[in-house]
Amino acid sequence: MNVYIDPEDREGADQGGSQSLRAQRQLRELILAGELAPGARIAEVALVERVGVSRTPIRAALLRLEQEGLLQALPGGGYAVRVFSEREVADAIELRGTLEGLSARLAAERGAPPEALAQAGAALDTIDAVLRHSALDDAQWQDYVAANELFHHVLHGMSGSAVLARELERVVRLPFASPSAFVVQQAHAPQARDMLIVAQDQHRQVLDAIARREGARAEAILREHARIAQRNLREAMAAPLPGRAPGVRLVVPEAAPSDPLGEPPAPRRRGRPRKDAAAH
Repeated sequence: MNVYIDPEDREGADQGGSQSLRAQRQLRELILAGELAPGARIAEVALVERVGVSRTPIRAALLRLEQEGLLQALPGGGYAVRVFSEREVADAIELRGTLEGLSARLAAERGAPPEALAQAGAALDTIDAVLRHSALDDAQWQDYVAANELFHHVLHGMSGSAVLARELERVVRLPFASPSAFVVQQAHAPQARDMLIVAQDQHRQVLDAIARREGARAEAILREHARIAQRNLREAMAAPLPGRAPGVRLVVPEAAPSDPLGEPPAPRRRGRPRKDAAAH
């Protein structure tokens, strides 16, 4: 059965969807910028005034952010900003590395489209141009992030699997699991550029492996590549740089394991028992 939709109604729906996406983007930025505190309850009325849209797009945006994992639904209704354990973030990065490795292996085994290989290569050329500078300013860091995210996005589609590409796009939306999540946090660390050079070499090697149809090699390189993100996470948690990745405040360090019984017992003395002790 055909259903007639009035053009004005269609335009209103499009505008509503656009407002919802804009609200979603702005709310995500507020959360990751630390403007909405970890654990804080979300007040819809305040967000309507702050974002400048009606309550309907705000509610749709809140639902999507809950699906992304940045918010959690409260038992009595409404949402609160989520707090993440360091292990949760590490697991999300591990999941991305596993899925990217699988995508690269399938791309190599099935044969990646030449246009995708060319687009990925162009993104890496941009990164090469950025890394020619001995020191990177903020604009160059942003250029690196944009080119890095483009490379990984193209990589996600190379396997020809819509299922895998969809799951990869979903996992990179998990908080701090994107390929560049902690890169800017480490921008002014002494070894930052050296780490980018190592990462870029891995980019080149995996693209070469895919082009040569070397699936196992391509998968192994990307699994190793995710370890750089794990290292960035550990360093960001150990010494977060002010003003660099405020969203790190949403991540709670893992507590050191404690002995529930208090002090450990004194070690037992080894050797043969004394004669007088044996007599008792």
